[in-house]
Amino acid sequence: MSCRKELLSDAMKRTSEWILSLEIPSDITVNVGGTSFALHKFPLVSKCGYIRKLVTQSSGVVDCSVLDIPDVPGGAAGFEFAAKFCYGISFSIAVDNAAMVRCVAEFLEMTEEYGPGNLIVRTEEFVNDEVLKSLTGAVSVLHSSERFIPMAERVNLVSRCVDTVAFLACQVSQFVGMEDMASSGAKSWAKCLIVLRIDFFRRIVVAMIARGLNERALILVLMLYARESLRDLEVSGEAKNNENDRKYSHEKRVVLETIVSLLPRDRNTVPVTFLSTLLRAAMFVETTVACRLDLEKRIATQLDNASLEDLLFPANSITDDTLFDIETAKRIMLDFLEFYVKPNEKGFHFPPSPSAIEQATRLMENYLTHVASDPNLSVLEFVSLAEVIPRQHRWRQDGIYGAIDAYFKAHPALSDTERKKVCNAVDFEKLSPEPRAHAETNDRLPVETIVRLICHERRHSREWLDDEVLGSPGPRLATDEALRLENRELRMEVVEMKRRLKEMEKEKSCNEVGVVHWKSFVSSISRRFSKFVVRGNGNGNGNEP
Repeated sequence: MSCRKELLSDAMKRTSEWILSLEIPSDITVNVGGTSFALHKFPLVSKCGYIRKLVTQSSGVVDCSVLDIPDVPGGAAGFEFAAKFCYGISFSIAVDNAAMVRCVAEFLEMTEEYGPGNLIVRTEEFVNDEVLKSLTGAVSVLHSSERFIPMAERVNLVSRCVDTVAFLACQVSQFVGMEDMASSGAKSWAKCLIVLRIDFFRRIVVAMIARGLNERALILVLMLYARESLRDLEVSGEAKNNENDRKYSHEKRVVLETIVSLLPRDRNTVPVTFLSTLLRAAMFVETTVACRLDLEKRIATQLDNASLEDLLFPANSITDDTLFDIETAKRIMLDFLEFYVKPNEKGFHFPPSPSAIEQATRLMENYLTHVASDPNLSVLEFVSLAEVIPRQHRWRQDGIYGAIDAYFKAHPALSDTERKKVCNAVDFEKLSPEPRAHAETNDRLPVETIVRLICHERRHSREWLDDEVLGSPGPRLATDEALRLENRELRMEVVEMKRRLKEMEKEKSCNEVGVVHWKSFVSSISRRFSKFVVRGNGNGNGNEP
């Protein structure tokens, strides 16, 4: 039987050569993809079951000298490979044309039924012997197959290449140490995948995960693919071009949502900076709300490892007046606190240590200080951000005070009522000595706030003197009378200052006068307080009463 096939094949080859050598006029014209091929029926029908059926069905009914064959995989280029094979003209099957040749051979039904050693068998031999034994070869053929869907799926070319890539990639990655995962050698295999379409890329990643790909290698692949696919999105969230193209935005959305769905869930496996970059891009191309919220929650679980830049998301220029997206940052902070209180209800493994909470709290304070300089940040927005920072974890109020002072500098036109509302966010009694001294002479703070702070300092000093210096009852009674007198004088000065303020409120040009009177008053009170401390040999510091 095999001998008969070989003889038949040789005969066909000699016949094709004889037809070409005699320059026999063509008896059939095949139109494919806008290109006309003047050919001969005999070589075509002897190899292509599809063309044989067309010629047989049309014989005696219509003129079969012209055939229109639409939807040929690869168009005219693909059909030319098949025609050359039918005429016995040699050509090379290579990685770059294997997918096209295999699909066009399937379309034209070039099976063994219509000739031994037909094009399907020849192509399959190359795929099995060359393509499926090389990582780069399998990726290249898979990339080429993107143009020939669904035929490439029908002949199982896609699935076989996906399995090969997943198998070989896992073999390579398991021999790479964790510390070497980001090296150029380790990246080489991952870089092969960035040329693939997102749906093929996803299938490979899912297959690799099923084969036990380690998380470091998985993150490396996802980061490289995201960087390549989103490279035309600037950090600021603006596209370099095609920003109004709906197809462009849709493609980017699909890429982002797919990558996010493939990220591992364990805490600290994905760099928080990468998550922040994905969230910026997701906000710009307007992915689903679920995708953005997922990224926010992932960042929240690692807030103690984040930097200030990781929370600075550009605001939507159409809907927001502020420079930064305050609401997104606030949700991340609230998610962090929620995970801390109820870590088992969200599906994240997140038991933060006291040091982690302290780092996250400090980051929140730094963020508040940074955005405080935004001239469009309202009092309500500033206060709502400040209230997110848990008071029970503010061992010191210095960070909040610094943010308030920065806010007052950037918003000099605030009313006294608004300043009081902002100052309610900080406990001035928990300031360190240096910020406390600054607050005592800070003319940007409300008068009542400064007065309370100074009174608190006097009360601290008096209690310190009572406990540390005045040990016997006799001196205590004599000194109490002097303290009462000084306290009465201080109260009188406060009453006088309130009277002055009421008078100044009636004047339209009270700002400059109020500043002069205020500085004079603060200076007077500070000097009296300093004398009191020196006389008592105290340092003005003490525990909260």
